[in-house]
Amino acid sequence: MTRHAAGTVRLIDMVFPGDTNHHGTLFGGVALAHMDKLAFLAASRHGRAPFVTASSEKIDFAAPARAGEMIEATGQVVRVGNASLDVEVSLVAEAPISGERRLCTRGRFTLVAAKGPDTCLPLPPLGFVSAEPADDGRLRMVDMVFPPQTNHYGTLYGGDALKMMGKAAFIASTRHKRAVMVMAASERVDFTSAIHEGEMVELAAEVKMTGRSSVRIGVELSAEALLTGERRRAASAIFTMVAVDRDGRPVR
Repeated sequence: MTRHAAGTVRLIDMVFPGDTNHHGTLFGGVALAHMDKLAFLAASRHGRAPFVTASSEKIDFAAPARAGEMIEATGQVVRVGNASLDVEVSLVAEAPISGERRLCTRGRFTLVAAKGPDTCLPLPPLGFVSAEPADDGRLRMVDMVFPPQTNHYGTLYGGDALKMMGKAAFIASTRHKRAVMVMAASERVDFTSAIHEGEMVELAAEVKMTGRSSVRIGVELSAEALLTGERRRAASAIFTMVAVDRDGRPVR
C-alpha cells in the first residue's frame, strides 16, 4: 500500500445560532469538536491508519467566535512516533464583511493508530513528502462524511453534497467581494462518483467571473479514502452569488 502524508489541512465553517450560547458566541464544545475532527483528518492523511484521539493539551480560549462569522480550523502534524502523532490545530474567527481575523484558540491533539489489519507501523516520519494537491490559489476546505449524511446505500446524499458546495461558494464569494452574498442560481451540477461513509471530502472553489453585482463560483468536490489516500472527483457545480443590501436588493 502506498502511503502519502499531507501538510496543512483546513476546515472552514459558519457559526450559526444553534452553535452559540446566550451571549451569541460559539460554544466551546463545538469549537473543540471542529478541532478534534480536523486533527483526525490531518492524522489520517499523514499515517493512513485508523486513528483515535488519545489526549489533548490544555486549551485556552483567547477570543470568541460570534454568530454569523466564519471559523477556520487549520491543522498540521508536528510530531510522529511509532504508533502515535501530535497535531497542532488553530481556530481563527473571521468577520465576513470586514475580513477582520482573530485567533480564538490553539491546541495540540495526540492521536494513536489502532492496531489491526489496516494499520501499517511505524508511521511515516515527520516531513514525509506530501501527495496533496498543490496550492493553486483556490479556496480549499475539507470535511468528513458521517452516517446521518448517507442514504441506505451508505453514500452521501446529493442534497448534503450541494450543501457543502453551496457553503464553499458562499465563503469564496464573500472573501472575494467582502459583501453580503446570497445564492441567486445553481447553473449546473454534475455528479460523477459516489462518496462513501467515512471518506474525507475536499472542496475547491474559485471565482470564474465577476459582474456588476454578481460573482460566478466554480466548485469541485473530491472524495478521498482515508486509509489508502485514493482520490477521485465526485461532483462539480457553478453557482451565481449576488451582493445585496439590508433589504435584499442587489448592489454593485
